[in-house]
Amino acid sequence: MAEQYSVSLEKIIEKHDLEIVYIPKPADQIDILTNEVNRPGIQLAGYTGFFDSLRIQILGWTELGFLAEMSSEDRTKALGYWLSLHPAAAVVTRGLEIPDYFVDACKEYEVPLLRTDDETSPFLAALIDFLNRELAPRITRHGVLVEVYGEGVLIVGESGAGKSETAIELIKRGHRLIADDAVEIRKVSESVLEGSSPSNIRHFIELRGIGIINARRVFGMGAVKPQEKIDMVIQLEEWDSTKAYDRLGLDNEYTKILDVKVPVIIVPITPGRNLAVIVETAAMNNRQKKMGYNGAKELMHSLGMDDVEPNDKELEIWNNS
Repeated sequence: MAEQYSVSLEKIIEKHDLEIVYIPKPADQIDILTNEVNRPGIQLAGYTGFFDSLRIQILGWTELGFLAEMSSEDRTKALGYWLSLHPAAAVVTRGLEIPDYFVDACKEYEVPLLRTDDETSPFLAALIDFLNRELAPRITRHGVLVEVYGEGVLIVGESGAGKSETAIELIKRGHRLIADDAVEIRKVSESVLEGSSPSNIRHFIELRGIGIINARRVFGMGAVKPQEKIDMVIQLEEWDSTKAYDRLGLDNEYTKILDVKVPVIIVPITPGRNLAVIVETAAMNNRQKKMGYNGAKELMHSLGMDDVEPNDKELEIWNNS
């Protein structure tokens, strides 16, 4: 069974600078469990079927205007039908004045009531984006995540393969570190993975023979970034003379992380190879492929081998991570 994640209402209030109009208990004791939100128009009209009480409820001009035009008796019934289902919280947008009857109803049914000065649609978009990240399925993997030419590159491999040393060289070349050693990966949408570092080791890198360094302190704020999408995976492994490594790049190799397909390349390590330059080149090549250009295909075309089609292969790279 998938693990259930939550985010406290207190964190949402702080992130979006919400005003607390009424709250039945401390906000840090109220957990939000879903990234779905709701505008309760149809519920205020009397239909409460399929209502999800875990969702935050958003009310703007339309909902408050609808309530204002009701008779006092109908309004009391409408609010009772809706609030008796105990939604997670209600947020009034645009800084609108909240009628006393609405505040009283929230108090009666102990539903948190908040307010924001933001307009309804922008607030909805920002809230959903925040909830998608906070409640996303996630895993932690051993590796290094760097941003190279705008591409999020996850470098994995055995301990001692040179991941952290490669990251240091990339930082010196103007790229940015997101995470070293442990990478928290979140599935923020059906096709997008985002990586970050655990807060207690953020910006730190372990270099054998030197020890722990703080990349932000040593190289400056421009050398680090809090999170980045994962566009590709590079696996470092010791050179195996019996193994046939891909020399054309015509075949498309992928790995799956949280059921999202991510391009992966295997880079054999030999003395003298400049891994930082290889990672830079791989990142630029991956960007070109996303934009529709494939150097291997062009070469095949120039050799009159247009009938050679790339094959997709799925690799398992986490066995030793």
